[in-house]
Amino acid sequence: MANAALQPVIARAGSALERGQAATTIELLAPLLRTPSSLTRDDELSVRVMLAESYLLQGDLAQAGTVLGRSPDTLRDNVPPVVHSNLWRLHGRVAFARGEQSRAIALHNRALKQAEIAHDSRAIGLAHFYLGQCYRQVGDMAIVREHIAEAAAALHAAGDKRHLAMVHSLSAVMLAQTGRYDEANAALRQAERMASILQADDVLATVYGNQANVALIRHRYEQALALAERAVNLHEGLGQGPGLSVALATLGQICVRVGSLDRADTVLHRALDVRSAMQFHETTGAVYDTLAQMSLMRGDYENAAEYLRQAAEAYGAYGRNTSRWYEWSLRVISARLATRRGKPDEALAIADEIAKSTNAPPAETIEAELIAAEALLSAGRVEDAEHRLTQVESRLDPRTTPGAWGEFLRLRGDLRARQTRTTEAYHDIAQSSSVFELVGERYQAAVSQLALARLAAKAGAKSTADRHYQYAVQVFQALGATRDLEQVQVAMAAAQSPGTGEYVGSPADADDALVRRLVDAAVLPDLLARELAATLLEAVNADAAAVFAELPGGDVRLIAFSGADADGSRTIARLAIQGGAYGAGVLIVEPIGREPDGPRHAVLATARPLGHPQIRRVRMMAAVARQGFDLCGVRDRPTAAVDATGERPLEPLLPGFLCASAAMTRVVDQIQRLQGNDLTVLITGESGTGKELIARAIHVGSSRNSATFLPYNCTTTTRELADSQLFGHRRGSFTGAVSDQPGLIRTAVGGTLFLDEVGDLPLDVQPKLLRFLEQGEIMPVGENRPQPVDVRVLAATNADLEQRVAEGKFREDLYYRLSVIRIHVPPLRQRREEIPHLSTFFLREASERLSKPDMQLGSDVLDLFAQYWWPGNVRQLKNELQRAVAMAPAGGKIGPEHLSADLTAVAPATVSSGPSRVALRGGQTLASVVDEIERDLIKEMLTRHRGNISETARALGLTRRGLYLKLGRLGLENSPEA
Repeated sequence: MANAALQPVIARAGSALERGQAATTIELLAPLLRTPSSLTRDDELSVRVMLAESYLLQGDLAQAGTVLGRSPDTLRDNVPPVVHSNLWRLHGRVAFARGEQSRAIALHNRALKQAEIAHDSRAIGLAHFYLGQCYRQVGDMAIVREHIAEAAAALHAAGDKRHLAMVHSLSAVMLAQTGRYDEANAALRQAERMASILQADDVLATVYGNQANVALIRHRYEQALALAERAVNLHEGLGQGPGLSVALATLGQICVRVGSLDRADTVLHRALDVRSAMQFHETTGAVYDTLAQMSLMRGDYENAAEYLRQAAEAYGAYGRNTSRWYEWSLRVISARLATRRGKPDEALAIADEIAKSTNAPPAETIEAELIAAEALLSAGRVEDAEHRLTQVESRLDPRTTPGAWGEFLRLRGDLRARQTRTTEAYHDIAQSSSVFELVGERYQAAVSQLALARLAAKAGAKSTADRHYQYAVQVFQALGATRDLEQVQVAMAAAQSPGTGEYVGSPADADDALVRRLVDAAVLPDLLARELAATLLEAVNADAAAVFAELPGGDVRLIAFSGADADGSRTIARLAIQGGAYGAGVLIVEPIGREPDGPRHAVLATARPLGHPQIRRVRMMAAVARQGFDLCGVRDRPTAAVDATGERPLEPLLPGFLCASAAMTRVVDQIQRLQGNDLTVLITGESGTGKELIARAIHVGSSRNSATFLPYNCTTTTRELADSQLFGHRRGSFTGAVSDQPGLIRTAVGGTLFLDEVGDLPLDVQPKLLRFLEQGEIMPVGENRPQPVDVRVLAATNADLEQRVAEGKFREDLYYRLSVIRIHVPPLRQRREEIPHLSTFFLREASERLSKPDMQLGSDVLDLFAQYWWPGNVRQLKNELQRAVAMAPAGGKIGPEHLSADLTAVAPATVSSGPSRVALRGGQTLASVVDEIERDLIKEMLTRHRGNISETARALGLTRRGLYLKLGRLGLENSPEA
């Protein structure tokens, strides 16, 4: 096949691969390798790279390895560095999939080195991303964050949305593991958006699976179930790749949590059936981990122990250099198993080991603390258990981990029952049951119901106990929880003995217990509504209670109910708003605030009239609930993000705002710290560094982002015009003022005014600007009264304002007023590591604008870019690439001949060490002396930075590629320092 005829085939295959359609790619490209003589060497390697990617998507390691062939070291041809990088990366991915993490890291580092030599942003980004994956398995999260930040910057420049989505998904997993769930969900939404745009179903399925896992950690099971099912469906549509077994394992875990054990059993065994060579041991371990949980729930302790052994064996087989994340889950289940087997000392020892570890994930640490408290109670160590529960309470957030909160309430209820605080114990355990019902954990809700039944039976409240026993029996029978069912039957038989006569539930003098129960429930609005309905019912022994929202048009939306089913409760709510009668009984309605869709009410239906003490109790409970709902509303307001100083953002603040250097990371950190305030900001920096882009980023991150951003260049006008343009004028206030003009400040009301080159603002206008900044009011030309205006001011200058103040050209008081916050934008020569990514971004932008696709930058051009001084900074680089794209033929490679004369001339020195005397020795030339100086300086800097190429290049003002080129030219590539 001729090369020209091959290109459309490769293009179609590449498009299919971007969407995750591995089978289509293989169908298009596999026949080409059967006749390799028809391919050029470069085309053959491109085909092999794409086929290997496709086989890896399908989980076929053997085929991927076969297509790749021998190590890239064995290639004798002069292969371009970017192709070398792709080959090293794919060999690294195969090693990673086989659990050879150390080898995978070494191979990916070689891929990164070749990508940097090629100055290829996409290859750089991919190498960093897969290095991040490797280090995540090793468990070094700091290095993972560094690699994914580098990957994001490079892939943004290259426009690779597929792998950008994967970067965001990986970032979300890390955030979730450290308890930063809201940030994790935000990253996953970004990944979902990108994958949806591309229609990359494999990436989208992975994102849905990760979203399901985050929802699972937060006990949002209904949401988790829907997401996991969506992930499974997408993977099934793509065929049986490694992702299908992972998605099934997640779905099985969720089914166990919600009590669908039969479905869980089917799903989990199917996950074992469809495992691929990729993630084989990891998937196996996760499935056996979940099967152990399921056996524990069913009371099959022998099988639970066996599944734990198999899970540990699978995780161990995955290699020593793997994540320890899974180990903590196994330890938690082992501690629970010891508790259920009546071995509190063993359970306490395991739980203490988890709780004291600094490496355990937050969720597992909380679980361990609760298991420890349960073990202490089982051992009769009540005071120690109370101390443990008091400690863990301060670390619990019911909004993020409601399941752990439910378990805490049940344990606190058990503690209070042992302290003969029966009423408080009853309300704690009842609320724990409500929590578990709210999140859908049927098994845990039944365990709480059994505890309530025992408490009621001990007090002699037979009818209350029977109600709770029946609930527990139904659930345990449905789940096949045989041991728990036996405990219910034993407890019911023992309940025939006389009770103690203690109150449970809500006696007439237990108002304080009711209030505490409602206050405790105010952590979650749904829980508060459930508890209000339940406690109203108990407080006055009514027939039914409901909490509902009154909708426009006269209908209702049921929020919570007790004593009647959903249809009956809805009927009662409608009667309440229509003023209808409840048979011979009465309806009592209390307002309790507002829902987003209408007023919120509580209604109580009772067959007999209530006395004044009971009505007062109902109103008191409604008032407490109303305050609780208000508190929930305050808690649900957006809060400031976790301080992540030092973490580079993965998404640019604005399109084209690339951040791939330490200097620009500091600038971005300053911008993010400004969010939430309206302070004046002065942005300094040389011309062309992107000061207006910084100003726009500040505006977009502020509360004014929906209003106007209005730029004004202070160098473009005279004093008279500047006054009028900024502050406005009245008609007839001066010659030519034929109509009223609001001026730029009033035009930008509610938004941001950006004063560019503020140092050139006429001196006569500066006092009016100062007054506006200090007083928030302006005096338009021709007006005799000041007018208040709400506008934020951002200013920028490339001038030395301090010098202008000294020269009397700029007011000192205005200078200090503008300099509330200063942000300095470094010149491009001080952030040379960004030049490759900026070049890639501007090349794509210019190619799209000029309709010249598939343009490429030659390596010699990138070398010139790396060495040039860039006096015009980013603006000059952008204009240079636009010019080069315009001059070069469509689909061609940009070479030095397409650049302006400034760049192809000898570049000025980038480092000046001051005057020095260098003498020529016999036989030496100028070139040899310069080489000697460069060699000595580079060796010295390598030694100082312990061979770290990135740090050495930064200190010398070079890119990594520039330093590699010099090392090769000077014969230092294999020196001990490098």
